[in-house]
Amino acid sequence: MMKKVLAATIALSLTGAGVALAQQGAAQQGPAQQGPGQGPGRDRMSWRAEDAAAFTDARIAGLKAGLKLTPEQEKNWPAVEAAIRDLAKDRADRMKTRMERMAALREARRDRDRAQSGPDAIARLRQGADAMTTRAANLKKLADAAEPLYKSLDDGQKHRFGMLLRTGGRGGHAHWQRRG
Repeated sequence: MMKKVLAATIALSLTGAGVALAQQGAAQQGPAQQGPGQGPGRDRMSWRAEDAAAFTDARIAGLKAGLKLTPEQEKNWPAVEAAIRDLAKDRADRMKTRMERMAALREARRDRDRAQSGPDAIARLRQGADAMTTRAANLKKLADAAEPLYKSLDDGQKHRFGMLLRTGGRGGHAHWQRRG
């Protein structure tokens, strides 16, 4: 019995010390050390938008660097880059809309206002169809913009283009799933 009491006391002491250290660390953390979306005047959504833009820039730069385009191929690059940016902007807009919708649902739940609990099943189906239609149109724009460039690539560049663009599937993993 004494061992159990001693073990419980030690466990509680360690837990309390951990909480105290965490609070002390958070209190000492200045604005420059704060995590993403926690700085003055910044919210999570703006941080995510900044990150999305940075990742889009990096992805485009990586694709271009990986292709090692010739000067002749470079002429077709601006249309491809613009189409990729359009896709990224559309995705960011969809994510922003989704975040706003989720925030409204959380607020409605807090207020216990079931009249604003969100769209019904049919409305959600229509929203999904509209999103797919927009994405499909943007993917067609990308295909149209990339076709002249793609036709000018050699076999190695075409292989890298497929790997680096990663347009198929969720999270870009479809390429690896098809290849095994």
